[in-house]
Amino acid sequence: MENRLKIVKESKGYWRVVISNPPVNLFDPWMFAELNVLMDQTERDEDLRVVVFESADENFFMDHHDVEHRLQVPEQDGGRAFFFEWSNWVSRLANSRVISIAKVRGRAWAQGFEFILACDLVYASEKAQFSLVEVGGGVIPGGGGVEWLARLVGRSRAIEIVCSSESYNAELGEKYGFVTRAIPDSELDEFVDRMANRLGRFSTRALAIGKRMVNSRAGIPSTADLFMSQYVLRSSDLWEGADADLPVDQMNIVSDYELNMPSKL
Repeated sequence: MENRLKIVKESKGYWRVVISNPPVNLFDPWMFAELNVLMDQTERDEDLRVVVFESADENFFMDHHDVEHRLQVPEQDGGRAFFFEWSNWVSRLANSRVISIAKVRGRAWAQGFEFILACDLVYASEKAQFSLVEVGGGVIPGGGGVEWLARLVGRSRAIEIVCSSESYNAELGEKYGFVTRAIPDSELDEFVDRMANRLGRFSTRALAIGKRMVNSRAGIPSTADLFMSQYVLRSSDLWEGADADLPVDQMNIVSDYELNMPSKL
């Protein structure tokens, strides 16, 4: 099985992680297994200061979770199942001394949107699209979207994003507060590379303490809150009509439905 993540070590302090799971960068158990291994590696490397997540596909940053295989546990991951361990992974990322950057072009649907919300910095071009599609499919977001959005954009806008299942571009995302900065696509790579190289040269201790201080004052979701959302999502799969508008047979292919999911709900 092909790796979902490619790690490019630009310098001792700066890694790029390229997401590639054709055709739609589906978030499946094997991607989660590799993310767990990546987190183990970043925590062991004392020189690492910043990790940039980007996609090999300009149309998809990261898609929703793999509905068909969501309870499967890859052997290489030591039993860390997505539905029961995602909250722990997100907490590790948020509390890591390493600065995480999401460089977004293409679609970040559902799990993909929740992934970027857990990153420290989000830079996105006009090619980016963000959507929590779960409510449109008769379930609820369970990967931290509710918790992060309530903190980042406020109650009213969080309700709009969660309950409408609409798609949002980078410009509106910056206005709402879940995108750090909207950047023209032609400038996105250079900007993020410059920022990551800059951070990668700074003191590890100063970066870690600076991030910890911001976290303590701004507040980040607790592992318990994140786990509860995972539990509710797992329960909502059993609701009558759940996923009725999300055809599983089209979920893993590039179709009109997958390309335009929010507008199809």
